[in-house]
Amino acid sequence: MIAVVKVRETIPRKIVEKIPDDVLQADLKEYRERALELGATDAKIITTDMILIDERVLGKCINPPCTNYGNNINCPPYAMAPDLMRKIVNNFSYAIFTMMKVPSEQVAGAEAKEKKLNAISQRKNHDMVSEIESEAFFDGYHLAMAFADGPCKNVFCANTDCTATVPGQGCRFALRARASMEAVGMNSFKMAAMAGWDIYPITSSISPAAVPHATKLGLVLIY
Repeated sequence: MIAVVKVRETIPRKIVEKIPDDVLQADLKEYRERALELGATDAKIITTDMILIDERVLGKCINPPCTNYGNNINCPPYAMAPDLMRKIVNNFSYAIFTMMKVPSEQVAGAEAKEKKLNAISQRKNHDMVSEIESEAFFDGYHLAMAFADGPCKNVFCANTDCTATVPGQGCRFALRARASMEAVGMNSFKMAAMAGWDIYPITSSISPAAVPHATKLGLVLIY
């Protein structure tokens, strides 16, 4: 049975100097529910002091070098550096933190790597957080900013070059592709553990039977 997701009617709100707290709290609850409608297993409203930014996360992009380093606009060294990300986060108060459980066979093991099965859930995650960002934008949170997981290139441009790295050209999927949390230095694994979610380190060398599920994380800075 295919779940039917209700399409939200877009009615832009007027931008105001300050959004009243009762409106903000109601909207945050709506975005949390929206994440569940769009496929999240769980979602939490968090304060931005719970967002952990750690330069060591970017260090893992370089040592050992990731195959996606430098080949797309949403991965280092193109993605926002931790210092900038830290400043941006400090100017927000609330975010929606999302978690999606994924069958381990889509991520772990050689077959998942060979058939690129991981892209299925990654695409769903990118679409979910970018949709929440869009809805928040039209609700008056015009600086809302979304982050997904994993390299966007593997999801949208696996068989072609990233045009956004070429001066004068933009992203083919600018309304859907987002930087991953880890690409901007967020310690997403620790944040998930702090949120009470089970998360496991998984690579193609891990048997799908070794872990109960894989985990996809997303974040939308709201206000």
